[in-house]
Amino acid sequence: MGGRVTPLVEARGLGKSYVDGPSVVRVLADLDLTVMPGERLAVVGASGVGKSTLLHLLGALDRPTAGQLLFDGVDLATRSENELAAFRNREVGFVFQFHHLLGDFTALENVMLPALIAREPLRAARARASELLERVGLGDRLDHRPGALSGGEQQRVAVARAIVHRPRLVLADEPTGNLDPATGASVQELLLDLNREHGAALIVATHNPGLAAALGRTLYLADGRLREAEPGASVAWRGTRSGGAL
Repeated sequence: MGGRVTPLVEARGLGKSYVDGPSVVRVLADLDLTVMPGERLAVVGASGVGKSTLLHLLGALDRPTAGQLLFDGVDLATRSENELAAFRNREVGFVFQFHHLLGDFTALENVMLPALIAREPLRAARARASELLERVGLGDRLDHRPGALSGGEQQRVAVARAIVHRPRLVLADEPTGNLDPATGASVQELLLDLNREHGAALIVATHNPGLAAALGRTLYLADGRLREAEPGASVAWRGTRSGGAL
């Protein structure tokens, strides 16, 4: 009989609040989440409900104001800022809605960057980045800068960059939100293929019902907490933070 598998990500009573003048704005409160290695899931909810904030916490781009966040059994609160920077570079890949590519760098250089920061040899980083850009259909765009690429091409560069260093966790924030349906579908399939082929856990914040359904497990974020979707349940994908649809 095999031993118990340690969750890759485990949030226990996670909370995040901001001070806004005399007020305290609570975004997340007493949130629990367990993600196993290689698992994929969608986080859905109204605009402004805190999906991006949650991804930032899970990827250690921000620190929670309450609760505990563990990665592979280790409490991230025990890590220094330098250790968290190294953690983000080694273990996490980020795909943002607005790409955040470096405009003066080529597609190849943008994808190489995380591997170079991780001190991989230049030749190995270049070969890996070239391979991934071929994989996402941009083998003929290696030397193009972001300004010469379409929105869909830029997003595919961003996906390649997110996995060039072989992270164990990929976080994607509305990765198809600014794309036409056909390009969005291709990015969706790319993310799913990469999850299957490389085994990284995949957490996607999305308003796209088709993408959420393809990921398999759907969690609804409302009132600062996550709840599991019931099989076959319908969901209102748009709304306001308070009193609106999820």
